[in-house]
Amino acid sequence: QVVESGGGSVPFGGSLRLSCVASGFVLNYYAIAWFRQAPGKEREAISCISLSDGQTDLSDSLKGRFFTDKDNANNTVYLEMNNLKPEDTAVYYCAANFLRFDSHCSGLKNYDYWGRGTQVTVSS
Repeated sequence: QVVESGGGSVPFGGSLRLSCVASGFVLNYYAIAWFRQAPGKEREAISCISLSDGQTDLSDSLKGRFFTDKDNANNTVYLEMNNLKPEDTAVYYCAANFLRFDSHCSGLKNYDYWGRGTQVTVSS
């Protein structure tokens, strides 16, 4: 399973770091991704990271503000969000899926394990 934390309310321009703690599977064989869904909008992919070699992929529209990193010792993946804007308001989810050793996480289309989400609200 995966469990998100770290959401909250921040003002325009603020920062938050979300955490995703994974358990129950061999992490080195998995990738973890972050998604978000705002009210009335479709779910949006933000980032992914391979837990074996740290390769990442990030949405072009969020590059420079959002970063993802991992801490295998603590089974945790982070989403660092900076210069937050009201349009970043959404429920943020992490998800995990098996990743072949010779594959990049950007190629994953489906994720088997999902967290319940954590709310991020950015005020103007």
